[in-house]
Parts: sequence; structure tokens; C-alpha cells
Amino acid sequence: MNSSSSQTHMNRTGVVFICALICCFLWGSAFPCIKLGYELFAIGASDSASQIVFAGTRFTLAGILVILFGSFLGRKPLVPARTSLHMVLKLAVVQTVGQYIFFYIGLAHTSGVKSSVIGASNVFLSILVAVVIFRMEKLTAKKVLGCAAGFAGVVLINVSGQSLDMNVSFLGEGFIFLSAVSYAFSSALIKRYSDKENPVTLSGWQFLAGGIALACFGLAAGGRIRFDGAGPAGLGLLLYMAFISAAAYTLWGILLKYNPVARVAVFGFMNPVFGVLLSALFLGESSQAFGLTGVAALLLVCVGIMIVNGPAGAGKERREDELESV
Repeated sequence: MNSSSSQTHMNRTGVVFICALICCFLWGSAFPCIKLGYELFAIGASDSASQIVFAGTRFTLAGILVILFGSFLGRKPLVPARTSLHMVLKLAVVQTVGQYIFFYIGLAHTSGVKSSVIGASNVFLSILVAVVIFRMEKLTAKKVLGCAAGFAGVVLINVSGQSLDMNVSFLGEGFIFLSAVSYAFSSALIKRYSDKENPVTLSGWQFLAGGIALACFGLAAGGRIRFDGAGPAGLGLLLYMAFISAAAYTLWGILLKYNPVARVAVFGFMNPVFGVLLSALFLGESSQAFGLTGVAALLLVCVGIMIVNGPAGAGKERREDELESV
């Protein structure tokens, strides 16, 4: 299939809709999968070192899958240029090591439902980082309104019952939020570096480098994964989690290659939706997911993301954000 026919195919509304939802489903499924993985591999909530080893194993495998799949799609080895190595290392530190140390430890100390909604704040934090720190775009009223709605949802999901007390912990909700901050910085770096290097190449190799660093750090701290006790279910879950990162990122990158960013990014509001629904289904958190507070918080987050990514006023600003290659 040549470039012209590929573009025609990937521009179809039905194709974009289905592929984007697949990506969001995969990313949303990561929340319950990680918590189920802790159970299968007998990793306790206080065993941070083993949680980091678990994360490192997943992303090492994810990096290998992205590199192999990217090489297959490009019909040549997916290898970064020598001048891009510093970009790979910086992304590995911020996106994989920093983000997922906070994420894996945080998820062990809070619910999958809360993590799904708090993690969605990375959309708004990415905008603030791009505007205030990297000065990549302008802060518009639409973005401020979207951020306000989204953060209102983040606050609401942490309200305990009918009281105004915040039921939060630094190692739980706090670490999930810091993970979102790390993601925001990594998004700005990816946007800047993708002008010089294939973003899929950057992703695959930073996953690999960051995954190895996480695993080594966790092992040095005394962590370990008990493969013998996890059985086929545990190994299958670990491979699926690696597949989540490899497949979702590659598919999302292909969509961005042939479509405006706004057309694809608007589907991002489904990430917390799938995260909450799947956490309710597999983790037994239905009371929190479908309670009045949980539903209201989720709706606020979704509304905020849709406002930020809505087509109104996108124009030139969104076209400048479009990825030119995969």
C-alpha cells in the first residue's frame, strides 16, 4: 500500500473512530491490569522496589515490541541517529523512569477509579507546561475553561462521601498527580524532539532504556518479581501490558500522521472513561465508579478534555501541532 492510498484509508472517519477507541481502551485497561498484576506476582502495596521492577520489565518488553513493529512497518531497522541519543536518554528519564516510578507506586496506594480520573489531568498539565515553561503555544480562554472543568473533576473524585474533607494520601493520589506532571513535561519534549527524529523511534528506544533503568534500580533496592508463583496468567498479563504501550502508541502515531491532531486528540477523553469502567469491572470498584460523585467527576474531566480538544478555534494552532511523520 503506497503513501497516497494509506492516507486515503486512514483519513476515513470510521477508521479514525475505531482505531482511536482501540488506543483509548488499551490505555484505560492499564489501570486495572497493573493492580491485578500486583496480586498475581504477590507484590505488596508497601513493596515499592518490586513495583519498580514490575514496571521496568513491562517497559523493557514494550520497547522491544515498538522497535520490532516500527522496523516492520518501515521495512528497515528502527534505529535513532547518533545525534538523537541525548533525546532518547532525556525522554527515558522523564517519560518512563520519572513518570512510572510515581505511577506504579501511586497506583498501589489508591484505587483504579481515582487513578484514572487524576491521571487525566495530564491533558491540562501538558497545556500549562507547553504555555508557561516551553512557550510552544498561547493560553486561550477555551483552554482555561477546559482546564478548570477538568481539575474540578480531579478535586471532586477525592471528596470523601458528602463531606468536604479530602481523602488523599501523598503516596497514592499525590504520586499519581506527580506522574501526570512528568507526562506533561515528556509531551513537551516529544513535541520538540519529533521535528528532528521519528517519534516512534524515540518512543521505542526510550521505553527500552527507561525500562532497563527501572528494572535495575528496583533490583538494586531489593525488589523482585516472583514469576514462579504468577503462572501463565501472570506472564500473559505482563505481555499484554507491554503490548498496551507498543500497540497503542504505534497506532496513535499512524493516526496522527494522516490526520490533524484535533481530529484524533478529541478521542482522548475516552481514556478515563475506559479506565473507570474497567476498574469497576475487574477490581470491584463499581460503587465508587458509578456513585454520584464518581460519575460527576468523570463527566467534568471528559467535558474539560473535549473543550480543550474541540474543533472551535483550532485552525492554525492545531495545524502547527500536527505530527509530520511516524
